[in-house]
Amino acid sequence: MSSAWLLPEHLADVLPAQARRIEEMRRCLLDLARSYGCELVQPPLLEHLESLLSGQARSQDLRTFKLVDQLSGRSLGVRADMTPQVARIDAHLLNRRGVTRLCYCGPVVHTRPASVLSSREPLQFGVEIYGHAGLEADLEVIDLALDALVAAGLPLPLLDFSDARPLAALLVGASLSDCQAVRAALQVRDAQQLAQATAMLPLAVQQGLQALLDLEGGVEVLAQAAAVLPNSDALSQALRDLGWLVEHLRKSHPSLQIGIDLAGVGANEYYTGVCFSAYGSGQCEVLLRGGRYDEVGAAFGRRRPAVGFSLDLKALVEGLTPSTLRAAVRAPWGDDASLRQAVRELRQQGETVVCVLPGHEDEGEEYACDRELVGQDGQWMVRPL
Repeated sequence: MSSAWLLPEHLADVLPAQARRIEEMRRCLLDLARSYGCELVQPPLLEHLESLLSGQARSQDLRTFKLVDQLSGRSLGVRADMTPQVARIDAHLLNRRGVTRLCYCGPVVHTRPASVLSSREPLQFGVEIYGHAGLEADLEVIDLALDALVAAGLPLPLLDFSDARPLAALLVGASLSDCQAVRAALQVRDAQQLAQATAMLPLAVQQGLQALLDLEGGVEVLAQAAAVLPNSDALSQALRDLGWLVEHLRKSHPSLQIGIDLAGVGANEYYTGVCFSAYGSGQCEVLLRGGRYDEVGAAFGRRRPAVGFSLDLKALVEGLTPSTLRAAVRAPWGDDASLRQAVRELRQQGETVVCVLPGHEDEGEEYACDRELVGQDGQWMVRPL
């Protein structure tokens, strides 16, 4: 029999030191998003299943925990991704005509971990911009994403670009099962698996999809793609858009490493245009990902241009160098009115004051008490330890 205190696989308690760092980073990133004009929303953890998995969000079906609502008898889902929820809020609750910038931070739950070391309960932070179809919104989202990583204390990452339109153009007319098989092969970059998945498709489509596997590298990939992929309006526009973004990012972030991978397909199938992933130096794990998903609101009756990014705040903090402990003041416990008033005043000034309870000298591991509150000549004073 397993111990009652053991948690399910890929779920873990967050202990004081890590919880403090996560909360500090959450506040930092939400303040950063607000500086861009984003408004905070807090969708519910549970929704009716048909709403949670509607439209482009149906790809989240296998990742979603399901249960029955004892009040209504309807099927509910525990969210595995917050973007569809935010799209619903934009479409139905806010229902604005102009640009809407929204941000959020909350837990999502997955039936299976994304990787061997991943948690099944990420803390998802994200930003979404609705209502502007131009690349200016894409650039703003990418700038905010880069600023978020810098605010976390990370150097500028490798920013890897892809685009959903070349693949979508090649798969026009293909069945849903063929599309899913192709995406699965591209995700693992398996040429043989891709050949099997495309065996029943036209020869030009097979050749184009195989060419995608080699279209990975620096910005020169854009010119290579124009030369080897079947010409189409969607492909031409995608390459122009990627070139525009690269040009503007190089002006504002000269040291930013930029890669292009036209075979890269995001974990979410709702991307409709430019998409991107950020990788830390020497890391294989994605720090954040985002892109354009103009169809995400269609299921809620309001198709709006949309672009955004998200990251797992827990995973981001785990990769950071541990921060120093917060300085604190140690104070004796007592019922003297002047002592209690002195403690209140220090806390009102923003100080952390740890009162030593009778019989306990340990003030905990989360605070570095470098000063103490002592009584002297009828007054309470703070002095260095």
